[in-house]
Amino acid sequence: MTAPLPPLLSLENLTIRLGNRTVVDDLTLQIKPGERLALVGESGSGKTITALSILRLLPNAKVQGKILLQGDDLQQQSIAQIRQVRGRDVAMIFQEPMSALNPLYSIGAQIIETLQLHEGLSPGEAREKTIRLLARTGIREPERRVDSFPHQLSGGQLQRAVIAMALACRPKLLIADEPTTALDMTVRARIVQLLLDLQEEELARGDGQGMAILLITHDLNLVRRFAQRVAVMEHGQLVESSSTDALFEQPQHPYTIKLLNSRPQREIAEVPASAATLLHTQALRVEYAKKIAGWRGWFRHDRFIALEGASISLRAGETIGVVGESGSGKSTLAQAILNLIPVQGGALEFDGIAMQKRSKQQRRELRATLQVVFQDPFGSLSPRQTVQQIIGEGLALHFPALSATQRLTQIVEVLGEVGLPTSALSRYPHEFSGGQRQRIAIARALVLKPRVVVLDEPTSALDVSIQNQILQLLVSLQKKHGLSYVLISHDLAVVNALAHRLYVLKDGVIVESGDTAELITRPQHPYTQSLVQASL
Repeated sequence: MTAPLPPLLSLENLTIRLGNRTVVDDLTLQIKPGERLALVGESGSGKTITALSILRLLPNAKVQGKILLQGDDLQQQSIAQIRQVRGRDVAMIFQEPMSALNPLYSIGAQIIETLQLHEGLSPGEAREKTIRLLARTGIREPERRVDSFPHQLSGGQLQRAVIAMALACRPKLLIADEPTTALDMTVRARIVQLLLDLQEEELARGDGQGMAILLITHDLNLVRRFAQRVAVMEHGQLVESSSTDALFEQPQHPYTIKLLNSRPQREIAEVPASAATLLHTQALRVEYAKKIAGWRGWFRHDRFIALEGASISLRAGETIGVVGESGSGKSTLAQAILNLIPVQGGALEFDGIAMQKRSKQQRRELRATLQVVFQDPFGSLSPRQTVQQIIGEGLALHFPALSATQRLTQIVEVLGEVGLPTSALSRYPHEFSGGQRQRIAIARALVLKPRVVVLDEPTSALDVSIQNQILQLLVSLQKKHGLSYVLISHDLAVVNALAHRLYVLKDGVIVESGDTAELITRPQHPYTQSLVQASL
């Protein structure tokens, strides 16, 4: 009988304090060689703090307990020793690849640096290995991309480059912190499969133990597909740990049950057949100019077609979903609807009147009726304004006749509608959680009493339970005010919960449309089928 493998990583009675606050409390957890362990929980549960403590990346924290890597306590090692562990024995994939890479250096230079530091390779040897790593992670034309800068790559390519950097020295433990949150569903599926394939390769060419992966995520579908074991954290404490199948089939802790029940539920009201059409586009076309380098450095101008022949309609009280991969034209369609970019062809009508027939002043006035809620609430809210100033800004602009008292009354009223107290008025965005900031963004749009709201990935940055709360809020506001939504998302579960009808975009062209539930259940176009398959 084979003896069980000793743990690769052991966290023993780990307690982490930031100032006077305990963020991780007496955590004991183990990861075996070659194991895939998912660490799940809501924002603030201590997942990322735990991961950062492994590599001693919390300089201002007070850490107690033991962090044992193959029996060696990393807490007792010098900074010089820890630097040798980082990248060589333990590597990390951060949530946002653009912020994890230095924008002043090429992708190749940043990977080459890792190889030279830990493996002592010459510049030529390190460059050749970097090209092989990029090719191994699925980046096309690695000989050219090795000299590309981060801003020249797509989100999926950036994440692959970060994975290549993390795997450069064949680490024993790979920490993946929300590695797919910012990616669309098909790219997400490819990244997950890539991690599985790379782990299998390491297992085949190694000593039979293979690389262990610690996955930090709030995506329960990803956990079910990827992890062998799951550990659940709440308020810094480990509340449940078991095999993936056991946890999903028979969760024991009330918090785990709550997380599993937080998946989006479809509760939208039916749209009456007599509902008027508010918004209509016919064969909409959007082009962008681009420069292409030619012979001897000369540039020639060309046109990039971002949207071609897009025809959609939106009725009063209805939600339409727009899905597709990154670069499919979703955001371009939203900007065209909001009249933020010029269109080169087709027609756009609101309330039966063509946008082209409205004067500049009429289009400006229409902005109060057409509002938007952006993907990143922190980035879309001014850090220098209080909540009262943020919500009241639109009122002052579109309804200048209102007195200060009248504006304040409307601001307080809309805060109550989105579930925030009046005490929030004098506070700033950084003082709120992600879910609360998104409620502020919704309140800013709602206070103008719009008829159409464009929702651009409104829940992608939120964990599952907060996501569900925001979706329920949007449904209740729609029922109360008769709002119409244009929902842009790469999450089919969110779209299915909120949208009545669905449009599928690919390379700027609508390839399929119809009733949301029908289209997701029985997709006809091969591209739609691939999107649905990737979301399972």
